[in-house]
Amino acid sequence: MAIRAVLWDIDDTLFDYTSADRAGMQRHLAAEGMAVPGETVDQALARWREITDAQWLRFAAGETDFLGQRRDRVRAFVGTGLSDGTGLSDAETDAWFDRYIAHYETAWSLFPDSLAALDLLAADYRQAVLSNSSIINQDRKLRVLGVRDHFEAVLCAAELGVSKPDAAAFHAACDALALEPGEVAYVGNEPDIDAGGATAAGLTGVWLDRGRLGGRPELVRITDLGQLPAVLRGDTRFGAPSAIG
Repeated sequence: MAIRAVLWDIDDTLFDYTSADRAGMQRHLAAEGMAVPGETVDQALARWREITDAQWLRFAAGETDFLGQRRDRVRAFVGTGLSDGTGLSDAETDAWFDRYIAHYETAWSLFPDSLAALDLLAADYRQAVLSNSSIINQDRKLRVLGVRDHFEAVLCAAELGVSKPDAAAFHAACDALALEPGEVAYVGNEPDIDAGGATAAGLTGVWLDRGRLGGRPELVRITDLGQLPAVLRGDTRFGAPSAIG
């Protein structure tokens, strides 16, 4: 079954989230003061990411909502240490997060290969987004970065009620495009959540290996988005044997 559409992850696939997150947190901590005295910026950032991952798992499991996981990230990171466990108020966590976001957004940028790939694929493939975030965050991000018009649909976990790698998330995106899973390729930087999840759901999963994560040798793998058109045509030089026909 020929590929008719490319479904994209955003963060650390098209958008350099890791670099923006580091720069934003560094500027934020310089303005706010370190949450833990003596902690380096790299240690603080590692702790922030660990907390973020843990709270996202709670959100994915339905234990909290999107705003709740964000507030709990702030509470865990700032670590007020109040014995009753309430920590910062909702208003205080929201204000802290908003100040961080202001610094983070000043560092937003696409990867150097992103725009060229989107432009090149536009002639032959429909394009859409499936992200483990919220539409408020990601739609605005795509507009600020100047690429929202490349996508006919943007679907996010917060609104879908299901997140990658659950097959239901990928199938919801296919339904939005009115295409069968076998007609859709999913491109993302996470080997398990993105490419692995998409493959298990019947899509063609493509792992974009930007050198930040370990991977799975059985996955279709590329190291630059310039390699993607060849993979979509069925050229397997860049990854595992492909079922694209």
